[in-house]
Amino acid sequence: MTSTSQERIPKRLIGAIVAVGSLAFIGILTETVMTVLFPELMTEFGVNTATVQWITTVYLLVVAATMPLSSFLNRRFRLKSLFIAAVVLAVTGSAIMIVGHTFPVILLARVIQGIGSGVATPLMMNIILEQSPRSKVGRLMGVGSLVITVAPAIGPTVGGAVSSVLPWRAIFVIAIPIVLLVSLPLGLHCIEQKRPTEDARLNPVQFVAIVLALSGMILALNQMGVAVSAAVNGSSATRPVIITVVSLVVGVGSLVFFGWSSSRSFSPLIRLGWLRDRVVQLHLLAYLILPIVGIGFGYVITNLAQMSLGTSAFHAGVLVLPGALVGAFFAPVGGMLYDKFGPTKPILLAISVATFGPILLLAFSMRLTPALLAGFYFIFGLCYALGFSNIMTSALSGIDHAFMPDGNAVFNTALQFGGAVGTALFSMILGVAQAGAGSAEKGSAAFRHATAVGGTWMFATMTVICLIAICSLACAFRIRASRTAAER
Repeated sequence: MTSTSQERIPKRLIGAIVAVGSLAFIGILTETVMTVLFPELMTEFGVNTATVQWITTVYLLVVAATMPLSSFLNRRFRLKSLFIAAVVLAVTGSAIMIVGHTFPVILLARVIQGIGSGVATPLMMNIILEQSPRSKVGRLMGVGSLVITVAPAIGPTVGGAVSSVLPWRAIFVIAIPIVLLVSLPLGLHCIEQKRPTEDARLNPVQFVAIVLALSGMILALNQMGVAVSAAVNGSSATRPVIITVVSLVVGVGSLVFFGWSSSRSFSPLIRLGWLRDRVVQLHLLAYLILPIVGIGFGYVITNLAQMSLGTSAFHAGVLVLPGALVGAFFAPVGGMLYDKFGPTKPILLAISVATFGPILLLAFSMRLTPALLAGFYFIFGLCYALGFSNIMTSALSGIDHAFMPDGNAVFNTALQFGGAVGTALFSMILGVAQAGAGSAEKGSAAFRHATAVGGTWMFATMTVICLIAICSLACAFRIRASRTAAER
């Protein structure tokens, strides 16, 4: 076999990535597609804002809690079996969404869909990391990044467009044929098993610990916002403060226990020894905090556009499209640059230029127009897509191949957790800024001004997060370069 043929991307691998990627794309799309439908869902089911948001919150928590299982599932079961399970869960959840007419039933459907998405997304990454030619890993990870970065961004647009002409349940009517007629047959034909399965054991105590850790920290952040808003409005904040403290203690304590238990377990849920590497830790920090901005932007733009600039829900979603779609096109280009030049310059340059997006939004925050909002996000969306997927590729390139499923599980969990934190964090900031300024329904000048002030705070937070990520990555590359020089 020639070196050229060895580095050619097999057609079956492309088909497998498309099959699992399309399934994961639909799953992640529904993660944000529902947010623009909240007013309609509140009317249909007779629930308030705090209740209806559980449709998204429950989904995010289930996805985040399922992803740590991906290392165990990848070692224990065949790839095609996991794919079929993800398809069944996705179709079952969508079918329940179509026929469900009570709010608890809709929440059950979201739980089932969340499990399916939590299986499909890391499965796609595992296939890429395990089966790609080494010189093509970067560009294929870029293709995988399309699913992660684009689906959340276009979710509000898709939801607004479909609901403007059809009942909201049509979204899931459309999704089922795509899964059954495109993803399923392609996956059954193309997914191959390149490695033997292992007799891995599920550690239920560790699984419960990681679920409590993720749920506790998200709930703590959510209730912190409720407490601050209540204090600003002059209401009692005792209950949310108590919930915040208890949730934070449970979340952090469970995370510490999970790490301690994993280091002493014969068959841990996720093997964490590879995380002792300082370079990997710094990459993971960046991969955790950047989605706070990347996924959080979907919430920030759509809410600012409607509540401060007065656009409709559909037009607010459309503002995200240019940056999301062009970013989708350039994500594989970022992977190609990684394959050609290595990680340092492609990652640092892309994330550094992306940071100018929130910086410009911060500078113009009190005089934004829809065009400026879309244009400055375009800068961020394009460069973020160019560099973000390469961070995980760079981090995992330095660990033993046997620990790839564990690295994939940790990084994908960090991604989902960061996205959930972004939505909770920016909703908290915006809620505090709007406290005491009236309501969105009245659309007063005071409320619009308060929303714009909240935008200033959010863009400042985004800028700080991006700068921390850049510093973290720069330190990681400096340490790696020093090690390479010492080895020579």
